[in-house]
Amino acid sequence: MATILEKARKDPQSMKGRILAVARRLFGQYGFHGTTTRMIAQEVAIDMSTLHYHWGEKGDLYEAVVLDICSDLSRKLIEVEKIIHGLPRNDRLAISIEMMTDYLFDHPECSNLILFRYFGKTREGDGLDFKIPEFTADVARSMGLAKDKRNLSPQVRMEILALMNSIHNFVSGENLFRPMVSMEREGYIQLVKQTLKFIHLSAFAHEVDYAVE
Repeated sequence: MATILEKARKDPQSMKGRILAVARRLFGQYGFHGTTTRMIAQEVAIDMSTLHYHWGEKGDLYEAVVLDICSDLSRKLIEVEKIIHGLPRNDRLAISIEMMTDYLFDHPECSNLILFRYFGKTREGDGLDFKIPEFTADVARSMGLAKDKRNLSPQVRMEILALMNSIHNFVSGENLFRPMVSMEREGYIQLVKQTLKFIHLSAFAHEVDYAVE
């Protein structure tokens, strides 16, 4: 039997799908505690009873949003992996930065929710023990920084987190950073990608590339 999330993903125009899309955007903007079910209902133009009928409680809907984002990120990483497989590391990294940066700017709620989970304070006993995975092992293997996903050194894990968090911060920080460099959005996105390559291509150049061994 299909889950509520599976039904919503299968038919984005359904009531379940519409509620999920709005919840994803609002949770991404305001976090779990800054978003109310009333806000979501008003955006969808439904009453509270309809929202609860389709999704249950606020925590259930938030969990669905987290799972939805996890699924989308996983699918995007697989797409990137198919394109970069077998290329030299610098090319793998440059293409990955291009594709993931474009994707996250198109879906800023992904970066926002990840950073909310990293840095946001949650109330004790709120029961929010589900987390968005960092996908560090998958990225490390794709970049040739580990022979497999099971044996990541702390240093490699931190290097991957530095790469991923730098992307997330530029995406989530757009409203702060873009006025500081006085650029329109498209120019800002291109500059972000150039800056990420400037930082990370040279940083990873010294590492052993297990993918070519």
